[in-house]
Order: sequence, then structure tokens, then C-alpha cells
Amino acid sequence: MNDIRRTILWVIFGLSLVMLWDQWQVYNGRKPTFFPGPVATALPADAPSPAASAPDGVPTASVSATGAGTANAALVPQGAAPVTHERVTVQTDVLKVTFDTEGGSVVRTEFLKHADMTDKSRNFVLLDDRKDLTYLAQTGLIPADGGAALPTHKTIMTLAPGERALADGSQTLELRFESAEVGGVKLAKTYTLTRGSYALAVKHEVVNVGATPVAPQLYLQLLRDASKPPGESSFYSTFTGPALYTDARKYQKVDFADIDKNKVDIEKTAQNGYVAMVQHYFASAWLLGDGIKRDLFVRKVDANLYAVGMIAPLTTIAPGARQTVNAQLFAGPQEENVLEALAPGLELVKDYGWLTMLAKPLYWLLDQLHKIINNWGWSIVALVLLLKIAFYWLNAKAYASMAKMKAVNPRITEMRERLKDNPQQMQQEMMRIYREEKVNPMGGCFPIMIQIPVFIALYWVLLASVEMRNTPWIGWIHDLSSPDPFYILPIFMTLTTILQTSLNPAPPDPMQAKMMWFMPLAFSVMFFFFPAGLVLYWITNNVLSIAQQWVINTRMGVPPKFHLPKF
Repeated sequence: MNDIRRTILWVIFGLSLVMLWDQWQVYNGRKPTFFPGPVATALPADAPSPAASAPDGVPTASVSATGAGTANAALVPQGAAPVTHERVTVQTDVLKVTFDTEGGSVVRTEFLKHADMTDKSRNFVLLDDRKDLTYLAQTGLIPADGGAALPTHKTIMTLAPGERALADGSQTLELRFESAEVGGVKLAKTYTLTRGSYALAVKHEVVNVGATPVAPQLYLQLLRDASKPPGESSFYSTFTGPALYTDARKYQKVDFADIDKNKVDIEKTAQNGYVAMVQHYFASAWLLGDGIKRDLFVRKVDANLYAVGMIAPLTTIAPGARQTVNAQLFAGPQEENVLEALAPGLELVKDYGWLTMLAKPLYWLLDQLHKIINNWGWSIVALVLLLKIAFYWLNAKAYASMAKMKAVNPRITEMRERLKDNPQQMQQEMMRIYREEKVNPMGGCFPIMIQIPVFIALYWVLLASVEMRNTPWIGWIHDLSSPDPFYILPIFMTLTTILQTSLNPAPPDPMQAKMMWFMPLAFSVMFFFFPAGLVLYWITNNVLSIAQQWVINTRMGVPPKFHLPKF
């Protein structure tokens, strides 16, 4: 029965790894490996798209990923001179944003309070338009009835004079772009940047300067190539790609590969929600107010260029009349409290996977501890300590059951040797010993099973939290989101794992004895590539588990013994 208990524990551990891997696949926007969901349906060819028309009738799908100059040249009629456009950069206390007068688009966002992971002397840049990255935020108009072309993100606009930096004492900074008349319509965009905020208010004013009514549609899209963010670990991956949220379907991620295969199943229409581009620690999103009807789309624009966006039909605008639509563009770090305040469900871009219900309160508790301790590393230690206290009685029952098993293990071993040729009698004798000693061989399993989801959820909290990025702990640990540069924490993690494993009695079966050591040690090797914050969490958990097991065994009259591997 002792072997059965260990086998069941290994099965539970194996299933936990399978489920963790399966949900890891989902977390990264891939299909589940072991528990697939419903088969995705292809996106219809006539799905709404801002690529419906562009200046001179050239589809926006002709825009290449080689930068602004090439993209602009693709839209120039044959024999015509290229239309010039310029870029202007404005700055607040947290953001440096570059706009292009071609469409009044956002072509670069630099975060002044977040360093780059590959070169920490530079600020982190999210949106950009350079040789190795195309990532833009664009808006424009398309006709609802296939009429004349309207101002799009390729239309050259005029930038109104004004301040280019947030002045001391000012809370906001405004930029206004206005297009010339296209198809009887003028489009003006006013961006409002706010002190301390990564969200830009964007007011679209559509003016009918023609002689006939028009029925335009406003599109908002995020354009990005499929490149992974620089500095990402090659040992574990996080999701990069489009995401959408509606009340009907909640949070949906779309993998670039699924767009290539035309296997996209998203909510097509809604009156709420947002569209976003997500990557590790950071995200961008277009937000419209609830109650505004919008069509949602995700599509491939070019060889390595993808778009996610929404189209909002406007009411018919009479000659001389105007209509205003307000939106928000968020481009910033995935700070959960900030995201929650901006829009319902926006905090889900900080993806905890299938254990969100557990992860959110764990993050809240971690955040509260940080407000007291003011050090994220020690806050991690304190959180694990609180969890251990919360689960103390469950752990006590588990370790007490294990201690009883250790106490009767010599009798079990002797009996197995004596009756090795009679398995049926061996089983009966084993059950008799357990009854006499009042030992439940399954007593140590259930308390451990209950805690597994909690600690997996905490793993995702630490992996996803931008607060760990470039954040020091003590001494040589200058960044909790990067691996320990001297491997001190992973080595200590391995030693605690060996100590914890050695406190358990060696199984009689040689193969089980080898597996009991192989699995934890293989697991420890992974931590040499994990962020220091995650390793710190596991070390704290190991040390507290060892201490608790030692105390309980001693109280049960079963002195702790170390069992070294025999290979």
C-alpha cells in the first residue's frame, strides 16, 4: 500500500505537469495539446476590414513592413511625386510619443520609467516603426456603402501649432491633426496626453464638407509584425499577439499562426469591449465606450504584418454637419490596478491563464504586502510565509500521515521481503498492518492536492507581473524578472530540493527510488533559466516545507533521517 500511495502521488504530480503544460500552451496562444477545445472556424472572406479602400483606390494590404517610406510610396499613383509627411515627438513625465502626419498615426512609444531588457541604459520602446519591428496604432474612415474614398491612416494631415512637452504644472497636452477634404469629408484627430498616464484620449471629428450626405465608418487598428519581443527567455515563452474582449466571449487571444491558417474564431460584432496587442509585461489597446456598435476583425495584412481592430459605423452626416467619436489608445505596462480602472476586462491582458480566479487575489495580497515592505523580493517571501501559515493544518495532517508511514515502513519492508513470492498475502498483510497502526496511506495526498493550484497560480502571478521587471531584491539580484547572474539562487534551490527529497524514506522498489530523485532534480535544473523572483518563491516554499516537516516528524516521535540516492 505504501507503494500504491507513492504511485498515486507520482500520477498526481504527472497529471499536474500535463495540465500545467497544456494550459501553458493556451497561455501562449497555442492550441491545447491534451484537452483541445472546439474547432475554430475560418474568418469569412467578406469580414469587415479597414482595408476596404485607401487613397487612389490602393488597398492598405499593399503596405509593406519595411517602414514608413516604403509604405507611403506604395500608395503613390504611377507618375506622381511622393507626398511628404513628417514626424513629431511629444513628451510627458512617463511617455515619449512619436506621431506621423501621415494619417495622424502613433508610430513610436517610449516609456521613460521602464528600461530596455537588452540594454538597460535605454528606455523601453513598445510601438515602433523600424527595420526589425513594425508596430503602429492607426485610425481612419471607410465608406459604408462602397462610395468614394475617405480620409484614412494614409492621408496626409496638418498638425496644428502647440506645445510639444508637458509643461510644469500642466496636467494635459494636446495635439490636433486635420486632413484635407477627401470624398467630401474632413477628419480631425485630437490626442490628449495626461500626466502620469499611458492612455491617450483620441477625439475623432468627422465633418461633411460636401453637398451630399455621407455614411462613413470609423476604424481603429493596431498593426504589428510577428516578431517576439527582444530579451525574451528561450527556455519559457509568453504570448505575443492580438487579443479581444467582449461581454459575450470575454477574453480571447489569437495566435499569429492561426491567422496565417485562417483559423480564427472571434466575436464578430459587439457593443462593448476592446482590441489589443499583447506581449510579456506590456500591451496596447483601442478602447471605445460601451453602447457603440462595432465590428471586430483580426487579419493578415502582409507577409509578416497583422492587424487587430474594430469598425464603428457612424450615423449619416448631412452636408455641413459633423459627428464626434471619442476613443482611447492605451500603450503601456500591464499594471493591474491601472488596467482595471481604464476599462472592464482590460486587466486580463495580464494573463494568468486558467487560474485567474486564484491568481488575482494572490496578486492583490502581494501588492498589499509591497505597500508595507516596499521591496518586491521580501514581499514574495512574506506572501509564501502567509500561504504556509494559511495551509499549516493541511500540511500538518499530510506530514503527520507521512510520519506514521515512516514509522511503520520497517515493518512493511520486512513483510514485503518475507512475502515477495506471495503478492496476494502480501497485500492482505499490508492492510492488516495499516489497520493496526491506524495509518491511512492516502492521508498525505489530499492536503497536498488542495494546495497545488494555489502555488501554480502564484507562479503565474510572479511570471506576469511587470512590477518584477528591472526590480532589485538584495545584493547581486538587480532584476527579479531575469535569471540570477551568478546562479546562486538556483544552486540553493537545488540543495533545498535535495534536502527535502532526502527526508522522505526511500521506496523499496529500486526504480521508484531512482524516480524519486530524478524528477525533483530535473525540475531544479529548469530553475537555472527562470527569473530570480520565481526561484526565490520556490526556495522560500522549500525551506518552510522542510522546517514544518522536521518539526512535525519530531513531535510524532519519528526522528528525521536523510536517505541518499542509490544508483
